[in-house]
This record gives sequence, structure tokens and C-alpha cells, in this order.
Amino acid sequence: MLCGSWRSRGRQPEEPLVPAQVATSVGHPSPPASQDASTKRPGLRALKKMGLSEDEDVRAMLRGSRLCKIRSRTWQKERLYRLQEDGMSVWFQRRIPRAPSQHIFFVQHIDAIREGHQSEGLRHFGGAFEPARCLTIAFKGRRKNLDLVAPTAEEAQRWVRGLAKLRARLEAMSQRERLDQYPPGDTHTWIHSYLHRADSNQDSQMSFKEIKNLLRMVNVDMNDMYAYRLFKECDHSKNERLEGPEIEEFLRRLLKRPELEEIFHRYSGEDRVLSAPELLEFLEDQGEREATLAHAQQLIHTYELNEKAKQHELMTLDGFMMYLLSPEGAALDPAHTRVFQDMDQPLAHYFISSSHNTYLTDSQIGGPSSTEAYVRAFAQGCRCVELDCWEGPGGEPVIYHGHTLTSKILFRDVIQTVREHAFTVSPYPVILSLENHCGLEQQAAMARHLHTILGDMLVTQTLDSQNPEELPSPERLKGRILVKGKKSEDGRILSDREEEDEEEDEEEGAGAIEQRRRAKQISPELSALAVYCCATRLRTLRPAPVPPQPRHVSSLSERQAKKLSREAGNSFVRHNARHLTRVYPLGLRMNSANYSPQEMWNSGCQLVALNFQTPGYEMDLNAGRFLVNGQCGYVLKPACLRQPNTTFDPECPGPPRTTLTVQVLTAQQLPKLNAEKPNSIVDPLVRIEIHGVPADCARKETNYVLNNGFNPRWGQTLQFQLRVPELALVRFVVEDYDVTSPNDFVGQFTLPLSSLKQGYRHIHLLSKDGASLSPATLFVHISTLGSAGASLCPTPSRVDGVMEDQPLQPPAEPARLWSQLGAGDCLHPS
Repeated sequence: MLCGSWRSRGRQPEEPLVPAQVATSVGHPSPPASQDASTKRPGLRALKKMGLSEDEDVRAMLRGSRLCKIRSRTWQKERLYRLQEDGMSVWFQRRIPRAPSQHIFFVQHIDAIREGHQSEGLRHFGGAFEPARCLTIAFKGRRKNLDLVAPTAEEAQRWVRGLAKLRARLEAMSQRERLDQYPPGDTHTWIHSYLHRADSNQDSQMSFKEIKNLLRMVNVDMNDMYAYRLFKECDHSKNERLEGPEIEEFLRRLLKRPELEEIFHRYSGEDRVLSAPELLEFLEDQGEREATLAHAQQLIHTYELNEKAKQHELMTLDGFMMYLLSPEGAALDPAHTRVFQDMDQPLAHYFISSSHNTYLTDSQIGGPSSTEAYVRAFAQGCRCVELDCWEGPGGEPVIYHGHTLTSKILFRDVIQTVREHAFTVSPYPVILSLENHCGLEQQAAMARHLHTILGDMLVTQTLDSQNPEELPSPERLKGRILVKGKKSEDGRILSDREEEDEEEDEEEGAGAIEQRRRAKQISPELSALAVYCCATRLRTLRPAPVPPQPRHVSSLSERQAKKLSREAGNSFVRHNARHLTRVYPLGLRMNSANYSPQEMWNSGCQLVALNFQTPGYEMDLNAGRFLVNGQCGYVLKPACLRQPNTTFDPECPGPPRTTLTVQVLTAQQLPKLNAEKPNSIVDPLVRIEIHGVPADCARKETNYVLNNGFNPRWGQTLQFQLRVPELALVRFVVEDYDVTSPNDFVGQFTLPLSSLKQGYRHIHLLSKDGASLSPATLFVHISTLGSAGASLCPTPSRVDGVMEDQPLQPPAEPARLWSQLGAGDCLHPS
């Protein structure tokens, strides 16, 4: 039961593991004085469900360890770290106690655990500690690494092994194991924490005042009369307190999903269970490709909780909810989460995930440079990273943003990081984009480091002697590293000087310009490594007597690329069907802001480089574009962007061919924006954005729901007309409405329209930096209708203006659903 686990949280181990004043400040009260010192820790339900309650490593983590946190040579502090009983989070001590949410990190947010001196911090500052005692916890998103030193090598190994087991178990945990009786998904984990915090006197009973506090904690400001009525209906003991089964009943009622119940009952009929044929009918209405009786039976065996129902091939409401909350029931097509596209086409036929100023962790004026930034980029599927190379002391080239206050890192350290991390997420080729500012001697040193560190990974000659000029495929280049840089051909250098240089030219005198230009030389050793990515300037799109070779790569600023896209659309598309083009942000973006990559993708540009260290909608689009095809960093461009004689022009794409209709039904368990203020409740609205060719770009939003981030309802329909659906990205955004200031971001999810499944779907929301906001979801109904006989990327015809959206009509079934349920408190159109 939920409450049995919650009650166990109120009882503490024999001794406080942190000083009483610290424990109290972070919501971990010291144990009652009357507690028997010999009392054993009660069974921990979450860890039991994981099969780890008796694991020695996990038990040691539950007891806690004093680990030394390393930040610099002088900042090295001992802190207490302890696994929480939910098995999902780790509490840590701070010198100055802060809000409870600032004293924990979650296991699901860990990206990697490294042993020894395997981080930049420990390599630089951990030399006094033996590697066997050191470990690094690397997080997803922008959170900094946690470099730790344990008292002994064995204790370090306990944390390395224990965290690895917890991560593996969480990743392998089936949807069934995640469900705690009725509350779906990860609900039991987070609700235990709130129950424990709302029970102010820790008596395992809940007064009405404590219940009201609980409701505010979970982001709902319920009407007092309704809340008290629900409280009294569950108070079977009539003592104005809820305990045990009464709390369980209250939570069941609170967590009810009437919209799911109505859908379930529509297909199940009077017996209130789904037979395999009835589930098949639902799957067919959803538009599932694998809608067969055998598939329906397999879903019952996978997601049904009740063994007796499973034996009779029946699905209950709980099993139905589990299915809809699983990856198979999500909006993203599960078949697209693995590599499913043809990977044997030339490199120019793919969008390639690319990073700009990869070495930076902050702004390009004074931010720190770090090899960890490369590790994070590779972890996000990036396949093209940038190295700004400058002359360094002792004959060793360095990487930093030249003529700024950004810190410097050694070129050889970056190449070592590339060797260690380039293929941890994706096996497909990595491109090192060199911006070379070094003299001949240090260029030779760069070439030497590339050879000696990368070895056989480095591409040093063409793979196909019969067609040496043709670009190979990602499949052929698996596990290989390409260098993009200047190439000396027939005694002349192909220039890759970018617009930033041109801007410098405008500010410098003629003599200085000429001196810089004479200094632009390329060493033969480094020139030889530019095999398939020879940097060159794109001077014209007009047909030339001698057409440029496919291995010539152009670098354009965002301004240049936009100009070509708008003024020479089809010619630019044709150029990009055969050649790689890299686009980078303007140098004027001092705070490392990004531009929208969509306009560049519309023209077929492959290497659209963004500042990965800067979150925002631009990086959301990048993550959405490369979410599919196994997140391998390569996505096959639509056919109209690959054909050498294509007539496609993104500026005149032709008439609408597809209608996308999204009915926004409900949301579940949206995060509080200010977790430390119980009375701070969100007023959520949902906005849906289309990012594609200019004529397709649109955004529409629902009304906002007042004071309910827990289970808001809308029942509103948003409709879009699309001309080039193959290029469109759909971004679902939830915001907290504010009448006096810009709305606050709550969560989002972005994916290609071509990977969006139809029917009733859950959208699993992500934070600003791309981390999961589980269990926060949107529940929507999606339908896409294409015009009969429409071809992919049709022959363009310029149209006057943009077709107006049609009147919004909800789909028949969802409309019936909402006529029965009501749309909830949808107030004040925004």
C-alpha cells in the first residue's frame, strides 16, 4: 500500500546521520527520543520493488558516507551524502542549509558515473588523491559534475556500484513495476515525499489543514468546500483525521483520470474490462500500424496488473492506463527511437547534429572553456564539434574563444576527450571542425596529436579509390573521425575564413589586414587530414565550368545562410543536395544566444551549429530534430532536399497538403515553479508551435486554467494547415500564465511531425535543459489528414499569402468525451 511505505518514512535510523539543526532545516527530522536504539530499519518498499533492499552497496549508501567534494585546488570540502529511502534521490549536506529541493539530486538525472581521475576537475585538482578513491557523477542538462573522493577505495566502489545498480534498475523497470496499485507511472515515488512533508507532526495521520498543505504542494488550489467534502467522505473513522486506508482512498480519488475512464468504458462496455478484440478496436481507431489481435494480446500480457484478468486475456482500467503512459502509448513513434533510416547514403543527404564553440560552458566573452563541454555535447548526440585553435605556450596549441577572457584548454586534452567519448552514444562518424589560428609549427603539433591520440579512428585517406571525390555514407564511416579544415591544393589554400573574420577586416587598417592574410598558411601535415571535409568559401551558386567537388564544405554565418535561402532558395537547396554546408551564429551574439535552426534545415543545410550550452527553444528544436533515428545524430533529409535536380524552394512550397488537429485534453502533475512556496500554484496554458517552412510556421494556445497544475482540463482543439509536413517540427509548450508579465516556462516536448502518432497520446514533458519532468504529462488527441495523392515535397508554386486556418472543429469522439466531462475551469483567454 501507498501509506505503509509512507509511514516507514517517518521512522528514522538509530542515530541522526546529520546534525539535528541541519536535518530539520532540510525536512529530515531527527528520530524520536523514545525510539528503541535496537530498532531495525523497516523494509523499504521502493527498494524492495527494485530488488535492491538487501544489496550491501545500496544499504551502505542508505547509511550515508562522508565524501570530499573537489572544486579547485583550494576548495575541497567534506560533505555527507546519503541515499534516500525512495531509491530515487540522494540527499547531501551543505555548509549553509538551503531549501529542501537544493539538498538532493535524482538518480534519473545522472548521465554517467566515472571512476578515477576521469573528469577535468579531478585530473587538474585531484592529483593528491589515489584514483581508486575518486569518482565523478556527471549529470544530464547543465548541472555541473560532482567530483568526489571517498575515505577508502572500497567506499568509493560501493557508491560506483550502488549508483550503477540503481540507474540500471530504473532504466530496466517495466511500466508495471513503476505503477503502485492505482496511481500511474512514477506517482508513488513523488507522492510519498509530499505526504511525509505535509504531515507536520509526523504522526502518520493527516488533518484537513495538512491535507490542504498537501494539495498546495502538489500544485493544486482546490476549493475549500470541495476539498473538505472529499476529506469527510474518506474519513470513515469520523475523527477529523485520515490514516492508512483513508489516505489511500483520498489519493485514489484525487488521482482519478475521468477522461481515461470514459475512453476505457466506451470500448469495454458494461463489463468494464477490455477483451483482446475490444482492445484491437481501440488500436485500430488509434491508427496503430501493428493493430492485430496478436498485438492486442501481447499488450495485455505486458501491461495488465491483475493476474486473473491476464489469464483470461482481459485488460482492466489500470492496465489500460499503464499502456497509455508507456512508451508504446506515447506521442513519439517507438519505431523511430532506434535507427530506422537508410544510413548508406552520402553524408550530404543527412542533417547532422552540430555544435558551435563546443568548448564553452557559458558566454563567449568570459565564460570558462572545458573538455567536459565536449563530453556533454557527445552525450546529446552531437556529431560535429568545433575546436578554435590558437598558439599556446611551450609549443602546445590551445583552444579558447580568441581575443576574449574565456579560459584556455590544451588541444591535446580535447582530442583525448574526443577519443574517449565520441562514440559512447552514437557509432556514426564525428566531424572535428577546426578553426585554425596557429602558425605552421603548432599546426604540425596539432596534426601529430590527431595521429597519435586518435590512431585508426582518424580518416587519413579516401575510402573508395574508384570514386575518391564522392562523400562516403555514415554507415561506411562508423567509428571514424573526420577533420574539417583548410586544404592546400595545387599550391593554393582553400579559404574557410568566416564572417567573423570579415567583421574584423572592417575594423582593421589595410596593413594589418594584409599581414593577417599573409599569415594564413597551412602546414602540409594538417592539410593532409582534410580528406572529405575541405573548408572552402561559397562564392556563387551559379553553375560553374568546373563544378565544386562534394568534399568542399562551406561555412556560412546565419545571416548569409538566411539571405541565400530567401533569395536563391532552389539553387541553395540543390547545392546542399551534393555538398556539406555549415552554419554558425553571428559573432555579435556575445551571450552565446542561438538562432532558429529551422530556416537552415529548410534549405538542406546539414551542419547547423548551435551553442549547446545555451538552453532555449532553439535547442529544443535541435533536440526534437535529432530525437529520432536512435538519437544517433544523423537524420535523413526529405527526398526533395536530396535530389540533384529538385525543384523545391522553401519560400514557395505550394498549397497545404496536411491538416494537423490536436485536441488538448488534460495535464497531469505539472511541476511547481517555486517549490519552496506552498501557495504558489501555476495557471497553466498549452501552446502548440509548428516550425517548418515559413508558410507553415504557426503557434496557437489554449485558455489558461486557474490555480491547478495537478490535473488541469482544457478540451480545446487547435488546428494547423501544413504545406511541407516532412520538414515540420511540432513543439508542445506548457506555460504559467501571468497577466502582468511574460508567462513562465513550465515544460515542453518537441518532435518531428513525421514521428507523431495519432490518437490519444501522452506527451512526456521536459525541462528547459532537456531533463525529464516525470511524471508531468499532457494528454491529447492527435489526427493528421493528408490530401489524396499528395507527394512528398511537391513541385513548388508561388502562392499569394498564407491560407487561413479553418474553423476549429473537435474530432467526433473527443467532442463526445468533453460534452460528458465538461472542460473544467478554462478561464480568461490569453
